[in-house]
Amino acid sequence: MEKTSFNIAEATIEEIQQAFAAEQLTSVELVQMYLDRIEQFDKNGPKINSVLTVNPDALKIAEELDAIRGQDGQGPLYGIPVLVKDNIDTTDDMPTTAGTIALQDNYAMVDSFVAAQLRAAGAIILGKTNLSEWAFFMAEKGVSGYSALGGQVQNPYGPGKFEAGSVGGSSSGTGAAIASNLAAVGIGTETSGSILSPASANSIVGIKPTVGLISRTGIIPIAESQDTAGPMARTVADAAIVLGILAGFDKEDPKTLESDGNALSDYTPHLQKDALRGARIGIDRTFLSAADTEERKVMEKAIADMEAQGAIIEDVLVPRPEFESEVLWYEFKRGVDNYLSKTPDGVPVKSLADVIEFNKQDPESRMKFGQAELEKAHGLTDDPADPRYVEHRETDVRQSTAEGIDAVMAAHKLDALLFQDNHGASMPAKAGYPSITVPAGYTGTGMPVGATFSGLAWSEAKLISLAYAYEQATKKRIAPVFE
Repeated sequence: MEKTSFNIAEATIEEIQQAFAAEQLTSVELVQMYLDRIEQFDKNGPKINSVLTVNPDALKIAEELDAIRGQDGQGPLYGIPVLVKDNIDTTDDMPTTAGTIALQDNYAMVDSFVAAQLRAAGAIILGKTNLSEWAFFMAEKGVSGYSALGGQVQNPYGPGKFEAGSVGGSSSGTGAAIASNLAAVGIGTETSGSILSPASANSIVGIKPTVGLISRTGIIPIAESQDTAGPMARTVADAAIVLGILAGFDKEDPKTLESDGNALSDYTPHLQKDALRGARIGIDRTFLSAADTEERKVMEKAIADMEAQGAIIEDVLVPRPEFESEVLWYEFKRGVDNYLSKTPDGVPVKSLADVIEFNKQDPESRMKFGQAELEKAHGLTDDPADPRYVEHRETDVRQSTAEGIDAVMAAHKLDALLFQDNHGASMPAKAGYPSITVPAGYTGTGMPVGATFSGLAWSEAKLISLAYAYEQATKKRIAPVFE
């Protein structure tokens, strides 16, 4: 076969599948093009530094999939390369590290639920992406997008121009990689803003689903009450496709029991261009940047564009609780201890205490910004019945739901709340509610701004429809240009 002329830049899942069907492209060719692009732009050139590890078997897997293409049951992700955040277990010849040197030899024996779902759909796991170390839950004053193992991820819209951390965190590598067209789609994880932040900072789409829609089995945890994986893509349609594939019940994650009757296996019927017509959307402008900033102007234009599409914009006040919850630290300790206790023999740490001591042995390379968050978590009890923990979790839930999102949406009869970037991520995170961010534009320096829709539990279909309608009406995403 002659070398394909297919252009992978900004290629969607649908466009790739059409090229497969027309025999203009093979998965082997597609994987090789992405590998070449990783070498050209991630490892060299602007050195985005978003891909931590490349799957050495990706081409072999692609060849095997090409050989049986056309059989029944092959869905939209069949033969499509996907990058996953490096806190997600895969049984490929790649470790799962969370960006920390302590886990550089952590080769999983079992796929995470997310990896298993991707494989069952025929996706090719192309590699693991760099991230904020320990999913940005290590150093009190760390920098988003930095890990001891992978270094600093750069924002593709201004490598070397924007300050460190402008790439968003903690799924920074996934965000930068997908924005840079280093894979078709990617997977991130979020506890509070870790999909929404890098997606908006890199001008892509990110979906943080309802906690329980996607199993967390095989993902290095922060907090079981808030953790979730989610798709990151260049279009709402691609993100919707991946979301349906990742959703599902897992007996190893009891939280997914709640998805029964609430999860969809296909969210694409909700890609509706007219979904903004008559939609009631609440906006608390105190969550936006100051009125004289370029970011604020981008968001005001987004609001005006939604109104032009028929949306009814309601000015609301979303409560900002001052309560300083310690739920994440309590849950981090027991979650990480449980995960590490099951790692292979070659891993030198089997508990959070081991990690802390391991880092102290070489602080310059292993804990550049310290490990205050790890130490704080280690100082707490791992008893889920501890009265202080129970009180903090109950307070989080009450303030974020009955006294927060639920109350505001009911009072104004809203379909969704609208935020800038991840500025309102904390409340839906504590509630376990879904959000989706979509490109809204750029500042004069080229820094992306995202418009983020949040809603009640299991409202992914509604949020996808609103985001899709806005995306299709505005087409704000512009691919980064590398010299």
